[in-house]
Amino acid sequence: MLSSHLAAAAMLTAALGLGMAFGLAATRKHPAADASHLPIEDEMPPLDGATAWLNSPPLTSEGLRGKVVLVDIWTYTCINWLRTLPYVRAWAAKYKDRGLVVIGVHSPEFPFEKDVANVRRSAKQMQVGYPIAVDSDHAVWRAFHNEYWPALYLVDAQGRIRYHQFGEGEYEHTEQVILQLLAEAGGGDAGLPLPSVSESATVEGRGIEAAADWRDLKSGENYVGFERTENFASPGSAARGGRRVYAVPATLKLNQWAMSGEWTVAGNANTLHKSGGRIAYRFHARDLHVVMGPPSGGPPVRFRVFLDGKPPGAAHGIDVDADGNGTASEQRLYQLIRQPRPIADRRFEIEFLDPGVEAFAFTFG
Repeated sequence: MLSSHLAAAAMLTAALGLGMAFGLAATRKHPAADASHLPIEDEMPPLDGATAWLNSPPLTSEGLRGKVVLVDIWTYTCINWLRTLPYVRAWAAKYKDRGLVVIGVHSPEFPFEKDVANVRRSAKQMQVGYPIAVDSDHAVWRAFHNEYWPALYLVDAQGRIRYHQFGEGEYEHTEQVILQLLAEAGGGDAGLPLPSVSESATVEGRGIEAAADWRDLKSGENYVGFERTENFASPGSAARGGRRVYAVPATLKLNQWAMSGEWTVAGNANTLHKSGGRIAYRFHARDLHVVMGPPSGGPPVRFRVFLDGKPPGAAHGIDVDADGNGTASEQRLYQLIRQPRPIADRRFEIEFLDPGVEAFAFTFG
């Protein structure tokens, strides 16, 4: 199954006029062979298209020569990127004194992710302390001919791209490549021997950064705006761009979803106009997340979450309590369900106690 986030990135690629083919799964697999034979894929492109820099003065490709550079293209609501973050964060800390420079390139998916204040706040919350190129115009994205969130590129000390990884996974192989490129650049000098991957501390994501439960994951990412949604089941379909009252049917098939209450359905988000509106989703996964929140400057929106008609109890996510209560105070990804085994088909519902919420996407793990 293709990742919806990667499909969204392909749509962005098309919108930016890159005309590049899309057909990769969520994780690009690399051969399990020795990492010593790495091709030269391209030269590292310039970074001068960034609209701002966080945690660092502006960096340049020329100024980074002599360093091994890891470029991580991300956007802060992407669950696939969030699950890679513990590894990137660990590599940045572990190899900083050996010549590795990690640069996060924040290329937004949703309009609210273009706001540098939102990026700054999210980076602080997520403990992203390495340099961030704010790529709100997607200029750096285009310069790398990129199509995916997340995308990782490793650049050698001569400024040449030697490796890439699209999507989650391949962490051990990626670290082997980091070690090789640092060794080529002399990163083991000055009394700082390079450790082997086997000596590396085990990286384990916690909370929202925990690896997905791939064995029981039968629900894929889904957007709620009319441009990219799938399996919408409210009677009468969606009124594109119009304000209308919707209803949730009594039953939903797996991966169908529906709304109740008065909503406006737009291209990339749906907006609730009166309190009491709901979204229901039939899913099969350990985790359920929603990208949502009030528009910039809007008041917080209180909500309640139900699982098969009851409060989630021990199955609640980090953004709700056991009774299902939570508050959306900003536009971001909220973890609403993390259920213990056994995993089965469940009916999720969220009721908004205040109007004004904008809902963008569901993701699972």
